[in-house]
Amino acid sequence: MRHGVGRLRAMVRLLRMTYGRSTWAGLLYALIGMPLAAAGIAYLIIAVVAGIAGSIVSLGLPWLAAGVVGVRRLTAVHRKLARRLLGVRVNDPPPYRPEPGLLGWIRSGLSDSVGWRGAAYLLLRLPLAGLAFAVVAGVWVYGVMFVTLPAYWRFMLAAGPATGGPSQPAHLEIIGLSVGTWSLVWAMAGIGVVLLVVAPWLLRAALAPDRALIRALLGPSRRAALLTSRARAVDESAATLRRIERNLHDGAQAQLVALAMKLGMAREEMVDGDQQVALSLVDNARSDARATLGELRDLVRGVHPVALDAGLEVALDTLAGRSAIPVGLSVDLPVRPSPAIESIAYFCASELVANACKHSDAERVTLEVRVDRGVLRMRVADDGQGGARAEGGGLSGLADRVSMVDGEIVVDSRPGGPTVVTVNLPMHA
Repeated sequence: MRHGVGRLRAMVRLLRMTYGRSTWAGLLYALIGMPLAAAGIAYLIIAVVAGIAGSIVSLGLPWLAAGVVGVRRLTAVHRKLARRLLGVRVNDPPPYRPEPGLLGWIRSGLSDSVGWRGAAYLLLRLPLAGLAFAVVAGVWVYGVMFVTLPAYWRFMLAAGPATGGPSQPAHLEIIGLSVGTWSLVWAMAGIGVVLLVVAPWLLRAALAPDRALIRALLGPSRRAALLTSRARAVDESAATLRRIERNLHDGAQAQLVALAMKLGMAREEMVDGDQQVALSLVDNARSDARATLGELRDLVRGVHPVALDAGLEVALDTLAGRSAIPVGLSVDLPVRPSPAIESIAYFCASELVANACKHSDAERVTLEVRVDRGVLRMRVADDGQGGARAEGGGLSGLADRVSMVDGEIVVDSRPGGPTVVTVNLPMHA
């Protein structure tokens, strides 16, 4: 009985995973992809191709520059659809900032790398959209038609023209197959069930090239992303220094001043006054010194975790032990990374585990660290509700921190979970 209930739950879980929100969103993306791709090709012909052809005259170059810049608006639509329907997280490219004057505007438009990369995407989008649409039209349409065949087969025979003869029973012609018996009808229905089961997986495979193309061409270039992340890192470092300075000024420094005053008062009492009062002042000063040391210790820990002095594995083991939910830890580091990489990996792990505890309603977190072909790969997974976004918030800050050393962070967090975040870092910065 228990085995039967377990199988039923597994089938329901598989059905939900197969026909979840991501499947219907991908289906909608494939259906609207063809008209959008056709519109993109039409725009390229009118704006870009015509501008190139007319560049021999004075009006051709302004037309071409306007066409390249206008590509940005079309690709923004594709980028938003990919975010909403496919879950592809791509940052917006830097805004268009033309040089002053008409000639400067034309020169900026003709050299706009974002526009030209977007034009390449619109050119390649049509065959990819055709592939996804063919999967939808072929697999899903025939799957529904075959599954529902037992419901309308008799009616089609009665309503249609006679296809049989005196020695041949009436039958229907479906994709070249002669269906004239109930056994064939139910066999076709079984084929339809199989098609509908594999249809979501085939659709995801058909949309995979488009996902890769969006990440490669519709986001900021590697150089622009590196400059942006470094600028954010500089701002973050400046903010950290200001925070440390403020904490030292308002906290430790003020407490040290009070400590010095109490010790001075204690000295005066010991020389000319009551020794009991002096002892009381010394005890208070001792208590203040302990509080100041604790505050300084916390401040230093935020800059460089003390646990990293013994290595990343020990630091992660300490982190896992302090977690509010169980953390399964697996670390295999045959060679110790450089201190900068260890620090980045530790802060990434700390932030990701904290996010799982605060936001995901997870019951367990898995933290794995491996070295693969000279790359430190850290994988943090939880069994929570998913829906984490790579842009904005703590994950965006981690992406900036990782990109400073030419690393990469990949977030896979569909609604309903699970969430898997992979951080790839070089072994030496």
